[in-house]
Amino acid sequence: MRTAIRALAITAAAALTVSGLAACSSGSSGSAGDSKTLTYWASNQGTSLQNDKEVLTPVLKKFTKETGIKVDLQVIGWNDLQNKIQTAVTSGQGPDVVNIGNTWATSLQATGAFQEFGDAEMKAIGGEDKFGKVALSTGGAPDKTVTSVPLYGLAYGLYYNKKMLSDAGITPPTTWEEMVSDAEKLTKGDTYGFSLAGGSYTENSHFAFINSAQNGGEWFDKDGKPTFTSKANVDGIKRYLDLMQDSKVANLSNAQYDNATQSTTDFAKKKAAFILNQNNANATIESLGMKSDEYGVVALPAPSGGEQIASFPAGINLSVFKNTKNKEGALKFVKYMTSMDTQTTLDKPYSALPVLAEAADSVTDEQTKTFLDIYNNKAKPLPLVPAEDQFESTVGKAMNDMFAKIATGSKVSEADIKSALQTAQDQVSQAAG
Repeated sequence: MRTAIRALAITAAAALTVSGLAACSSGSSGSAGDSKTLTYWASNQGTSLQNDKEVLTPVLKKFTKETGIKVDLQVIGWNDLQNKIQTAVTSGQGPDVVNIGNTWATSLQATGAFQEFGDAEMKAIGGEDKFGKVALSTGGAPDKTVTSVPLYGLAYGLYYNKKMLSDAGITPPTTWEEMVSDAEKLTKGDTYGFSLAGGSYTENSHFAFINSAQNGGEWFDKDGKPTFTSKANVDGIKRYLDLMQDSKVANLSNAQYDNATQSTTDFAKKKAAFILNQNNANATIESLGMKSDEYGVVALPAPSGGEQIASFPAGINLSVFKNTKNKEGALKFVKYMTSMDTQTTLDKPYSALPVLAEAADSVTDEQTKTFLDIYNNKAKPLPLVPAEDQFESTVGKAMNDMFAKIATGSKVSEADIKSALQTAQDQVSQAAG
């Protein structure tokens, strides 16, 4: 999952407009008010923006053939999507339908800019029962009507190189301690036990959350106030940083890796035995020459005695801007994109987990079963509060700085982590007023 959250900033988005489907109009008006045209912002799910164009174009053309509604498509990179959505929220000039990282759902819901999927809207897209319960729960705050519905399911897993482990007489680890010990044995010369996206604040915040969850930690209290400096949070971050700092199983250059693709490339090129990534990494791994039978996946193990939390229910959701001038057409599009036929078509190239209830029963691939088990049984939702995006930004960027400090030879102590988390907590508290 290439989930990414950025604070509001107006930047130029790197986008790819599909030729033959026309350019994106300014405003949620369906290309200058044409009710037979929808504007759709799609997230980059494939190996490149061009790859997404090739995957989505025939799917959208089929929708046009069935409904008479044309689709103006933009595929937007993850480094730009959140900024572009926030700018659209502020300006009122956006698409009709947009992909969102589901971790953004509660924050975006709080803006009031997106259509609620109430009883009528749910009926129009095929009913809420067609979605799996975990997938649907990502659509917004638990006490509010959802403003997004699931499109692609994702979960984190521990990828491992089968040959490297086999040659070292190692089996996939079942505890954090085993994993670190194995990674130390596999770190030799230019090959490391791990490759980490140490310069990606989104990846860092995700692993801050997961490692804290394994400790039983929380980032917000029941009133939505940040509790960043708890021992569970500090210890969870320290455990993750120590893969580079104390155990030295990750190359110091990983501190500069600002996206998960870089660590995935190391893994595919056999420069690392383990990576932590989401199931859509498969496409990138195999596009770089690693065969599907050369790697395996298990759940990220918890420390001995820890909570068996290996991920959060990640993925991509669909939202409709409230100011669309073609609500009926937008709902038809959501229904089409979340139909069994379309889901079957898109899940394979995007290595996505099924979000439809009936689709889960038809899964036969063992790796997909592993990810589904993580998604449904070993995942804890990220904080379902409006300030979740600020948690990712402040904590993740603080961890970027910590990895950078480690890379220069300095030590990051528990006191340093707590101090950085206090600063992040103060920033979130001040923003909330």
